[in-house]
Amino acid sequence: MDVKIETSWKNALAVEFGAPYFARLVDFVRSEYAAGPCYPPGREIFNAFDLCPLYQVKVVILGQDPYHAPGQAEGLCFSVKEGVPLPPSLQNIYKELHDDLGVEPPASGSLVRWARQGVLLLNATLTVRAHQAGSHQGRGWETFTDAAIRHLAATRSHLVFILWGSYAQRKAQFVDRTRHLVLAAPHPSPLSAHRGFFGSRPFSQCNAYLQAHGCTPVAW
Repeated sequence: MDVKIETSWKNALAVEFGAPYFARLVDFVRSEYAAGPCYPPGREIFNAFDLCPLYQVKVVILGQDPYHAPGQAEGLCFSVKEGVPLPPSLQNIYKELHDDLGVEPPASGSLVRWARQGVLLLNATLTVRAHQAGSHQGRGWETFTDAAIRHLAATRSHLVFILWGSYAQRKAQFVDRTRHLVLAAPHPSPLSAHRGFFGSRPFSQCNAYLQAHGCTPVAW
């Protein structure tokens, strides 16, 4: 099956693209997009991979599924398109970034600048029906994105996995903590940010680990 995705990822995940579950997933996603609005736009479904080739990945941040309101999702977890108001979770991420590293919160909610520096901003589910959070869960995307995480964890060393919330933290089972750094904290949503997300200092910890292992820190 021909899938339009960055070449290094396409090669690494070739077994997934050829698997029966993925064929069923493609049929489902095509039917959903044909039936009504879904997000992100089709050409941006694999944006997390396209903007961050396999060999450039230094950091992995995991989300659950894309924003489901019009014009928000751009294929990167927690990120919204230029000009879109900042969602509450991203506002809290920016607040923690300021408290941690003193970075002034940008006006833009697009995290493309992070992705281009080696931050894989990966949702567990890559598509969603408009206004229906979680509507494409359990259809195969999780199997695919789990395979990507497993591949990274098994073939690379000294990556940083930033896992916010219990859903993302379940993915830690794929990560050997003797080879990688796992930073776990509550989700940045307003419902949970005050339970330990604020003050968790993920950005400084990430950069300190990268520098200690000879990698360029991320300009958050």
